[in-house]
Amino acid sequence: MEISGSAFSAGIGTIQSGQRRVEQAAAEIAGAALPAPQQQPVDGVSAAGASAPADLSESLVALRVGQHEAQVGARLVKTADEVLGTLIDTKA
Repeated sequence: MEISGSAFSAGIGTIQSGQRRVEQAAAEIAGAALPAPQQQPVDGVSAAGASAPADLSESLVALRVGQHEAQVGARLVKTADEVLGTLIDTKA
């Protein structure tokens, strides 16, 4: 019974950690300044927005990592719930 309780706790903690990471990354993305567009195109192609600043790229990666972290936590909680249900069915 204790194993299931600790699995629930670990799952909830992972979901919360992922949520915090997503919120922080989203705030960084929302507050990021966009690069200024160039006045003249280079070789006939506008280079404005061609590459994101490094910090924006890191924030986008952190956003995705947080998403996956929360999904893993949700799967952990679901699995712990299924195990607990099986244990209850077995004892009944």
